[in-house]
Amino acid sequence: MDINESKVKSIIDTVTKIEKEVSKHMIGQKDLIRQVLISILAGGNVLLEGVPGLGKTRLVKTLGKVMELQFKRIQFTPDLMPADISGTNIITKSKDGSGAFSFQEGPIFSNIVLADEINRATPKTQSALLEAMQEKTVTVGNTTYSLPEPFFVLATQNPLEMEGTYPLPEAQLDRFLFKLNVPFPSLEEIMNIVSLTTEKEEETLNAVTKGEDILSIRNITSKVPVAKAVLEFASKLVLATHPDSQFATSSSKKYIRYGSSPRGAQAIISTAKIRALLEGRYNVAFEDIKYVAYPALRHRFFLNFDGLSEGITTDKMIDDIIKELES
Repeated sequence: MDINESKVKSIIDTVTKIEKEVSKHMIGQKDLIRQVLISILAGGNVLLEGVPGLGKTRLVKTLGKVMELQFKRIQFTPDLMPADISGTNIITKSKDGSGAFSFQEGPIFSNIVLADEINRATPKTQSALLEAMQEKTVTVGNTTYSLPEPFFVLATQNPLEMEGTYPLPEAQLDRFLFKLNVPFPSLEEIMNIVSLTTEKEEETLNAVTKGEDILSIRNITSKVPVAKAVLEFASKLVLATHPDSQFATSSSKKYIRYGSSPRGAQAIISTAKIRALLEGRYNVAFEDIKYVAYPALRHRFFLNFDGLSEGITTDKMIDDIIKELES
């Protein structure tokens, strides 16, 4: 499939319309909304981290309505069980009185699944999402069921230092295409939020796209070319997060315990392609790689004791790595 001006314009118009509709119910957070959309168009899952009350759940619910996708919410709690997510086999009786097992789908069978406060559930329950997030399937007993397309898990979590939370397993973190930090609103944004929610009647949301449109855009964006030098830069970014790599920087050698998996490079390239088109370009540029590197990598490598004790953040590490690779 060729990428021409009309297709690029159509994608930009569609994303612009989605952002305009979402802004009816969301104050500010423009960069956050754009990054969530980039991840969705790339077919990936998103982890939204921030303190309670910043609109994480509201954003996901609004996107479901605007994109006219089937939406289900799972409220994660310490007593939530894996079967509460995936579904279970139940005994049903026929007219003749005989019994048979039938599968009752859980809330995971949806286009958009909001895993609300995912880090409040136990690791066993969190792991119930692993197959769905990676393979887009659910296995119950000896039977594997396919999930509807498109399928995304948009999870919210509170910072891990808050009470009553469980760290997400590394394998599950790696299955999130992006990890996005939800910033605290400014004074003006707080005033607008209060006005929107306490004084005015909220505007009605209009559906802009359907599931088929999302799949079509994903198919187009996958064809965006990437120059060898740009692909090499993205690959070096990932390798530089490994302290024992030949591309490791002085910062990564000093502060990183272990680095990103190859999924980090896949995430960077797949989302950089979409970012390039949204900027009106027909090929991926170095600036696209740098833009998506932060949300694509910040949850895929882990700091050592020195890094944690000195208050080094993963974003600061990515910043240092990019600067050293460019020098």
